Amino acid sequence: MWRELLPLGRHPDSGGYRRYAWTAADTECRAWFKQQAEARGLAYELDRNGNQWAWLGDPAAGDAVVTGSHLDSVPDGGAFDGPLGVVSSFAALDELRARGVTFTRPLAIVNFGDEEGARFGLACVGSRLTAGQLTVEQAHLLTDGDGVTLPRAMEAAGYDPDAIGADPERLARIGAFVELHVEQGRALDLSGDRVGIASAIWPHGRWRFDFRGAANHAGTTRLADRRDPMLPYAETVLAARREARLAGAVATFGKIAVEPNGVNAIPSLVRGWLDSRAADQESLDTVVAGIEEAARAHAREHGVDLDIVRESFTPVVEFDHALRDELARILGKDTDLEATHLKVPVLGTGAGHDAGILSGRIPTAMLFVRNPTGVSHSPAEFAAEDDCVAGVLALADVLEGLACR
Repeated sequence: MWRELLPLGRHPDSGGYRRYAWTAADTECRAWFKQQAEARGLAYELDRNGNQWAWLGDPAAGDAVVTGSHLDSVPDGGAFDGPLGVVSSFAALDELRARGVTFTRPLAIVNFGDEEGARFGLACVGSRLTAGQLTVEQAHLLTDGDGVTLPRAMEAAGYDPDAIGADPERLARIGAFVELHVEQGRALDLSGDRVGIASAIWPHGRWRFDFRGAANHAGTTRLADRRDPMLPYAETVLAARREARLAGAVATFGKIAVEPNGVNAIPSLVRGWLDSRAADQESLDTVVAGIEEAARAHAREHGVDLDIVRESFTPVVEFDHALRDELARILGKDTDLEATHLKVPVLGTGAGHDAGILSGRIPTAMLFVRNPTGVSHSPAEFAAEDDCVAGVLALADVLEGLACR
């Protein structure tokens, strides 16, 4: 499975993945998922929001156990973020069948669409629509960098954008959702553990900072006469690092747009996007408030106007305690995981996931697989094969404990 999936959407120059929603690469990944489902005799289903499902047992029976993740990527992303969870889900099912278990609850594997938000700027579109956290009207206004709207992109890929929307009937079928994911940090590597259980997702959001100055000639305009928005933007980037360090949080300006974007032109507009996350809401509020205060002060100093818009926000997600404790109980038994002398630590994460979006509607939990470098959203993202196998076995144990006898 891994070898078949690896070349799909991979850029020949960067070595990273460009699996954006409703593109040719996305279509290839979707075809791969459908093929894996059909090869196992699973009932394949495409829901109204473009999420893919592979069912074992009757979905209408309710109280289903669902696992899976996503197959799309950030720009030049790594191979493991998302796909590891989908591949591991199919592999865990294979493992359970090899064990000869009897399923007492329906089981499904899911591929949620557009989790990364790389094309339209909003993460977890497929799961947000399903959970009713994104309205049809809001979704139809989403536009990519080329001016293509989400409805146009879906139509071009052969899907019906008028069918999208909340799907409470589908969620009512699900009793538990467990998502396996490569860790996007080094906590497991530092503790020496292969697999961990998620406790919570940090609150996080994205803010757009628009610094508006005056375009002018870079060679003839005196420094004293300039209203250069690049200067307060640069100082705000440094302020973000300072505020995050003081609060034990993270803050990143990772995307920028400049107008007119000429080498010999003073910009008229510098637009930067801030991503900030913290372990609790109070810390996040403190960081963002500090960055905004610094940005406004630097803008005034340079005679530049500033608008700040919060584009998205997700509060802290505490995964279902009962389900989380059940995972810890299952993995604490004398399992293959235990035989390799592995503990099962519980840890928080600053990364968002479909499991976090769904947590407000159904019990959700997450398993993490060790990432030896902590690198993610990069072609250098990596997990060792032995650790991936440990993740598959852990997921199989969890699914057996939840859905089998």
